Amino acid sequence: MDFRHTMKGRRALSTVAITTGLLLTVAGCGGGGGGSSDKGALSPSAPARSSAGGGTTPSKTPDSAAPLAEVKGGNGLTLTVTSAKRDEGGFVTVEGTVTNNTGALWVAAEWLGDESELARNGGSIAGASLIDQKGKKKYLILRDTSGRCLCTQFTGGVSQGATTQWFAQFPAPPADTTNVDFQVGSMPPASIQISDGE
Repeated sequence: MDFRHTMKGRRALSTVAITTGLLLTVAGCGGGGGGSSDKGALSPSAPARSSAGGGTTPSKTPDSAAPLAEVKGGNGLTLTVTSAKRDEGGFVTVEGTVTNNTGALWVAAEWLGDESELARNGGSIAGASLIDQKGKKKYLILRDTSGRCLCTQFTGGVSQGATTQWFAQFPAPPADTTNVDFQVGSMPPASIQISDGE
């Protein structure tokens, strides 16, 4: 009988000791570091990504670096190219923004292109191309197996005064070709430099 009571007492004492130890450990880890504030501490967080123009999610904020090119159309549109990167898969991804100063809703109808296959893309940048002056070649926008362009679709159009982001993918020119002209609709050609992807 005494043995049983002794074992119960030891178990209770052990439980209290372990619980106290855990509480002290948690309290020590959660402290403010000697009264200093943690307000200035940096905490890692995922970068915020915003969606614009047809549900695309750009990988980079357009104003994070100087644009590669900016051209203005006679109708009040401003086209900016912010990046042109060559990817390992044998294609080039071009990204940028378009600003609508036309005085009305802009639906990108003139940027669609002339090919009947592209008509299913609706208002988009499907008619864009890259022109390699050195190699005397024109690269049309890439499409998936159902004929949809690998590019931004401006669903609902772009409101007056608004700026929206876009992207377009093309077959990659030869590796020694780094300077090309980006052309879409009646916009002037934008001379850009292709960089290697990350």
